[in-house]
Amino acid sequence: MESKSATPKREEISPENREEKEKPMESGKKGTKKELTAYMEKLEKDLSAERERAESYLRQLKYALADLENLRKASQKQVENAIRSGNERLVGELLVVLDDLELALKAGKEAADKEALVRGVDMVLRKFEKILGDAGLKPIDALEKPFDPKLHEAVMEVETSGEPEGTVVEEIRKGYIFGGKVIRPSMVKVSVNPKKVEDKK
Repeated sequence: MESKSATPKREEISPENREEKEKPMESGKKGTKKELTAYMEKLEKDLSAERERAESYLRQLKYALADLENLRKASQKQVENAIRSGNERLVGELLVVLDDLELALKAGKEAADKEALVRGVDMVLRKFEKILGDAGLKPIDALEKPFDPKLHEAVMEVETSGEPEGTVVEEIRKGYIFGGKVIRPSMVKVSVNPKKVEDKK
């Protein structure tokens, strides 16, 4: 019995079969040169469109940044103008106090009645306090209040049994709050229990 060859015959490829095998396949399979060229042209066109879009976004971003910078400068100028206007108003009101002090000093030099001088200075002081109060300055109420290190500065301890321990018994210098912030604490004397002092000794 004759043995048949296990090697399959080589398939002959005609020109028609070759052209059919070189046709592009879907889903990323190999395509013809013509289709690859068309695909590359499409990619270049898409890339050009994306580049134009990116440049457009960049221009818009630059315009937005410029507008933001202009807005910042305008806001800063408005704040500066508001501060200047407020300062001018306050200084204008304080000039009235300055005039009154000059008049009180002149009257005090010429008058023999010192009571009148005291009343005049007291009136000027009240006017001055009102102007500062309208501007937002508030005195700290310290006398007979519990000592608070946020509001008070203790410079001395006073032995007393008539006040609770740690009570402000004397105000040496008045403290003030401006805009909700302590700009100067009250300088005070604070009570201390005599027995506590003896224990320390």
